[in-house]
Amino acid sequence: MALKSIIDNHIKDAMRAKEQEKLTALRSIKSLILLEETKEGRAQGTELTEAEETAILSKAAKQRRESAEIFEKQGRQDLADKEKAELTVIEHYLPKQLTETELKEALQAIIARVGASSASEMGKVMGVASKELAGKADGKAISAMVKQLLG
Repeated sequence: MALKSIIDNHIKDAMRAKEQEKLTALRSIKSLILLEETKEGRAQGTELTEAEETAILSKAAKQRRESAEIFEKQGRQDLADKEKAELTVIEHYLPKQLTETELKEALQAIIARVGASSASEMGKVMGVASKELAGKADGKAISAMVKQLLG
């Protein structure tokens, strides 16, 4: 079942249960999906691929994380809590995130496959890692781990 129809069903459930924060987050996800589906240059009526859905959700999660961080720095805990609540809902639809150990193992395998041996070859590793680990790990975490592994 496509993410869009799953979200539609969960929106109905949230409306019935009167879960306002969850409803807001679900509607924002649906809005992002609809915007992507109606984007210029896209064939009309085509559904998003799983990779496109994951990319949309990852971007939305990153925005919520960054917003919550900014609000906390500014002392606006009420707004930070709202962003964190939306982030929790969004993360529910993302693939399971890799643990630090799993990320390290995956990156070591990629480094061995690419043949990188120094920090100057980080770009090669990041290109492959970003594609393979999309939605499974945060870009900052991938980058930091690659730097650590390549020395």
